[in-house]
Amino acid sequence: MLESDADINVPLYVDLDGTLVRSDLLVESIMQLLRTNLFYVFLFPLWLCHGKAFFKQCIADRTEIDVATLPYNKSFLEFLRHEFARGRELILATAANRKFAEQVSAHIGILKRVLASDDKTNMSSKTKLQHIKKLSGERHFDYAGNAKADLPIWQCARHALIVSPEGGVQEAVARSRVITRLFDADKASWRTYMRALRLQQWSKNILIFIPVLAAHNFTFSALMEAVGAFLSFGLIASSVYLVNDLVDLPLDRTHPRKRRRPFASGAISAKKALVLVPGLIACGVAIALLVGTPFLLVLALYSAITIAYSFRLKRVPIVDVMTLASLYTIRVLAGAAATMTVPSFWLLVFSMFIFLSLALAKRSAELIAFPLADGVVSGRGYAVSDLQHIHGMGVASGYMAVLVAALYVNNPTVAALYDRPYMLWLICPILLYWISRLWLKTGRGEMHDDPVVFAVTDRSSQIIAILVTIVVILAS
Repeated sequence: MLESDADINVPLYVDLDGTLVRSDLLVESIMQLLRTNLFYVFLFPLWLCHGKAFFKQCIADRTEIDVATLPYNKSFLEFLRHEFARGRELILATAANRKFAEQVSAHIGILKRVLASDDKTNMSSKTKLQHIKKLSGERHFDYAGNAKADLPIWQCARHALIVSPEGGVQEAVARSRVITRLFDADKASWRTYMRALRLQQWSKNILIFIPVLAAHNFTFSALMEAVGAFLSFGLIASSVYLVNDLVDLPLDRTHPRKRRRPFASGAISAKKALVLVPGLIACGVAIALLVGTPFLLVLALYSAITIAYSFRLKRVPIVDVMTLASLYTIRVLAGAAATMTVPSFWLLVFSMFIFLSLALAKRSAELIAFPLADGVVSGRGYAVSDLQHIHGMGVASGYMAVLVAALYVNNPTVAALYDRPYMLWLICPILLYWISRLWLKTGRGEMHDDPVVFAVTDRSSQIIAILVTIVVILAS
């Protein structure tokens, strides 16, 4: 405990990224810049040619971060406020750009000075140590940080304070000196990472099996190819979810539920995504190569559309829900490509209408939950007055899907697949009930999940699925 009177006269230098804030402002600002224009990525190599400090400055000049919503390390910030109240000098020393560092300092209100990167100096590791020594003169100083880059500074500091340490940092410091204070040393659990990967969203990949089931293609090879496609799609989808969460960080932090997501809450640092995303993509592509080239091409199409959706299309009204519907339908096409099954016209038309209805339900639920500013939904291209129109379009699209199902049952080709095709008519009223119930819950604000995930996990929807399965078996 640093409670002696002598400590008051020793300045405490505090790191920002990963220490005061449970995130990385460079990663966040890069994602915000790409969110405005994805083509900035081609300028990154040119900026880096002038050095990392210049690169950070170019990013900072073009982006804004709401420092009030950042995930501050609460226990450490409480300690700093206590030290400030005792009269101790607190100085922010960070490799983050000065623009963001000064904004954080102003928001916190207890940091006397700021040492930060500018367009010429990258205030990291030994460079930071040189500036600390220059500012401190002959006086002792204490330092609080979290990364391996901070090791040279701890070697010269009087006391070593470690906050949310990166892997191996705590051990490296302990080998040469006593750790004076340790904050939040617990690592994110595997459950937290599973939440970040959104494994519950993998249930949407069940759509991959639809072409096999619709074509009655129950061979072992077809089922194994579908399982491989399921796993590959899940890994790629999880990588896209991570990118999407980084892009949406400012919006998620103001959302009543999404602010608890691992990246938005700071449970997992944004920097970790730089390792997770390439790893997931590599594993997903490796499995896709085993499944086959046609499936790999569909997977590439899915990836391109999801990236476009994350960075731009989600903010374009109507285009956003049509894109979501297409992403659901692409899963069906992926299953067809993986198993070399030709999807029927009826299946594709039914998918178009039912998935558009589900996409509209997803957007409707978000509009109800999102904070409103002057009648406009933050981060979306909709106004609150659009909600009734979206609701109407979603119900109509769902009922059109039921109509397509009815026309399919009446099609002569159905007789070739089913001995008693007339029994399939029972599916129509079952679907009408399910769609009506889904939109009733959406209108009440009770749709808290992705509608496809809702369909898989909801008890009533599971019973309806069992009933549909029984009808299909009786018809066969």
